[in-house]
Amino acid sequence: MKNSIRVQRAIKNITKAELAQLVNVSRQTINTMESGKYIPSTVLALKIAAIFEVSVEEVFELEEGD
Repeated sequence: MKNSIRVQRAIKNITKAELAQLVNVSRQTINTMESGKYIPSTVLALKIAAIFEVSVEEVFELEEGD
């Protein structure tokens, strides 16, 4: 699954640690999501999209084979 978390964080000027605190996960979880090694739950994906004030589809995109 592709994601634009890094880009969205830059737009909102939010650090990994700040985003992690806002969605109640560790900074390492944000890091592994950004690198594509961790696929978030639906609830977590919705929370992240809400923080960035965009749709889930603007943050997360399925790749072929997902």
